[in-house]
Amino acid sequence: MREVHKQGALNRLKTVRGHLDAVITMVDDERYCPDVMKQVSALQSSLEKVNRILLQNHIETCVPEAVAGGRTEEIVDELMEALRYTSAVTGPSFVAHLPEEVKAI
Repeated sequence: MREVHKQGALNRLKTVRGHLDAVITMVDDERYCPDVMKQVSALQSSLEKVNRILLQNHIETCVPEAVAGGRTEEIVDELMEALRYTSAVTGPSFVAHLPEEVKAI
C-alpha cells in the first residue's frame, strides 16, 4: 500500500472512530433525531471516502501489475467486485487521478 494512501485512510478512520463515539453519546442522551441522523450521514460520507482511498490505492498499485502480468480479465473482474463497495467512483474528480494505463482498460 502506498504510504500516502495508508496515512490518508488511517487518519480518516481515526477521525471516524472519534465521531462515532460522539454519535453514540448523542443517542444515549436522546438528542433530537434529525441531528443524530445528520451526524450518521457525515460518518457514512467519511467511510465512503476511505473506500475511495483504498480503491485508488488498488488501482494505482495492483491493477498495473496485473495488467503487465497478462491478468487483465482477472483484474477487471476484481475491480467490478470492488466497485460494489463504493458508490461514488465514477465522478470526474476520481477518474482524473487514475493512471493513464488504467484509463485505457
